[in-house]
Amino acid sequence: MSSVSLPYPIRLPALEKEQVTNAIAKSPEDIVVIDACRTALAKGRKGGFKDTNADEMLSGVLKGLVKRTGIDPALVQDIAVGNVTARGGLATPARMAALHAGFPITTSVSTCNRQCSSGLQACVQIASAIQAGLIDIGIGAGVESMSTDYYSRKVEVSERLCKESQAAADCKIPMGLTSENVAEEYGLTREEQDAFSVESHRRAAAAQAAGYFDGEIVPLTVTVLDKDGENPKQIVVDKDEGIRANSTVEGLAKLKAVFKPTGSTTAGNASQITDGAAAVLFMKRKTAQKLGLPIIGRYITACSVGVPPRVMGIGPAYAIPVAVERAGLKLEDIDVYEINEAFASQALYTVRVLDLDPKKVNINGGGISLGHPLGATGARQLATLQGIFKNKGGRYGVTSMCIGSGMGMAAVWENELA
Repeated sequence: MSSVSLPYPIRLPALEKEQVTNAIAKSPEDIVVIDACRTALAKGRKGGFKDTNADEMLSGVLKGLVKRTGIDPALVQDIAVGNVTARGGLATPARMAALHAGFPITTSVSTCNRQCSSGLQACVQIASAIQAGLIDIGIGAGVESMSTDYYSRKVEVSERLCKESQAAADCKIPMGLTSENVAEEYGLTREEQDAFSVESHRRAAAAQAAGYFDGEIVPLTVTVLDKDGENPKQIVVDKDEGIRANSTVEGLAKLKAVFKPTGSTTAGNASQITDGAAAVLFMKRKTAQKLGLPIIGRYITACSVGVPPRVMGIGPAYAIPVAVERAGLKLEDIDVYEINEAFASQALYTVRVLDLDPKKVNINGGGISLGHPLGATGARQLATLQGIFKNKGGRYGVTSMCIGSGMGMAAVWENELA
């Protein structure tokens, strides 16, 4: 992180030489991506997946991954699934989804919750297990049914901890207010946030019109009910539903602040409540070559860091430099940045403080336009990144996001499609 000056003094141990990954040399031991796919992203509580449970979406995307790659499900030894809001951590439904998708009883399943980075954490967990020799082939995935799980959750916390530690108490600050804190503390205006949001929709609409998302989306046939919960009918969900091609700065300016009367965070410059799933197939290069499977990408490294909970949105600004340095690269070496747009304020802050080229960031839109299905976003970003590599080129990419309670996570990937 020596090349980046950040306002919050984060202290991380210096990297030893052996901790820096050689991002250029290829090895049979490399952890590679065979395929990454996702569902379309549907509007929470009113979209195509409003009556579809998380296990159904997960099963659908796992089936899609098998069909697209031709992998024998019996070869997959472990599946990790990121999820945030489901009861019981989605542990049983995730196992059910894998079995329903055709994976044998010998394929184990686990779930993980690192809040908004859960999908990325699941991918890194699988990549790390392969790297350590614990498994040969695995799937990192993520799913979130915000329609069915998000609104029913109840979080219990200790009031004693909050009284004795301000940092602990700050973990309870609503995400929207942390966005306001970022905007106020780092001078991000309402106009800048609205303009960022309009650009997110413009890019996503252009990508959708060009068919760029088609290659990463697994269409799902699901059942939807009418407003009374009756008259079931089947539909195919194959297009992202949240993109607003006609979004304008003038239109967004009319929206009221949601979390603070004098604030700048609105429904138009924050991520959408969304349902969706994604999955990524990992193995070593030598395993892929043995099985004759095409390689589309390489996992290089990842990291997670902590930041003040009251400005949790700044997490990517701290995680990205660490991951990039760990990869033996510099920020300017990265061709594509996928930085989750939880709020325009925090994504805009990251771009500004790291002095990133805006043309490299969220090329096909992000959470504001596509949606943010919490536990699925980290895996969804990788599917989108691979789509960008395929359609527009580039060698190195970074996926990153802020994490509720004050953290950030980032991973570095290499394009192998060329």
